[in-house]
Amino acid sequence: MRIGTSLILTLPILIVFNTYAQADHPRLEGPYLGQTPPGLTALPFAPGIVNTQEWGDVGSFSPDMQTFYVARWKHTADAKEPESLRFNKVGNRWHKTLMPTGTRKPSFSPDGKTRYFRGEYQERTADGWSELKSLGPAFEAIRIMGLTASAKGTLVLDENASSKGGYGILRYSRVIKGKREEPKPLPKTINTGKWNAHPFIAPDESYIMWDGERQSGYGASDIYISFQQKDGAWGEAINLGEKVNTEAREGGPQVTPDGKYLLFNRMVPYGNGKSGSQSDLFWIDAQIIEALRPKE
Repeated sequence: MRIGTSLILTLPILIVFNTYAQADHPRLEGPYLGQTPPGLTALPFAPGIVNTQEWGDVGSFSPDMQTFYVARWKHTADAKEPESLRFNKVGNRWHKTLMPTGTRKPSFSPDGKTRYFRGEYQERTADGWSELKSLGPAFEAIRIMGLTASAKGTLVLDENASSKGGYGILRYSRVIKGKREEPKPLPKTINTGKWNAHPFIAPDESYIMWDGERQSGYGASDIYISFQQKDGAWGEAINLGEKVNTEAREGGPQVTPDGKYLLFNRMVPYGNGKSGSQSDLFWIDAQIIEALRPKE
């Protein structure tokens, strides 16, 4: 089971963020849901709180790091219905709130003023959020799974390529003179191999990360990074290495809004002892990225 397909196909868009239940939860205090930050060894993020035995789990912080969204999906047809939720930080404590069934977590612009849902977006207003707007027909024609934005408004997006044998293409779209251009493929330094998906662009556009399958990888899909060069071109893809990638599938890279930690998903054996695997969220110090950055 591909991480990318699971994250998207079982989580239809529902733009309703009113809570309907307040669930019991352990007392979580301090930053990062009260979790002890990792060093340069990848660790599961919030086991038993975010990661579960029942479902696949993925999560991300809002730009102000006051909300953590958790989206979940079924690994097997007989699993109970997944429970998506969010944690809101009030003072020093995190409060867990269940979300309506089918709610899909948004992706945000770095300034938090825009949130994206595949080929659509909303802008923050004085009263909350605007109505959904389309990014345009060219975006609607692509089966987008993941979309990420830079501080300049550049979007990088993938596509569900399962119907194309898994050969996904990553695309980008800039805002030029106030007008958004149609998405165009990134160069072969990035779009090489099989299953290129789940991109993350740094707010300053200095690098793009994504997961993909290449013969040079550690096994299944690995996480790669490409740094932007002085002339604006994207450098050769660099495997994040054995501290992140294993024989299992890794994917969905993202850096916390404060720039300190890399979050990603990894397929691991079921926690309940049954045969098979589940997707858990991991984190590691983002210094691993800086160690790969080319020296000038």
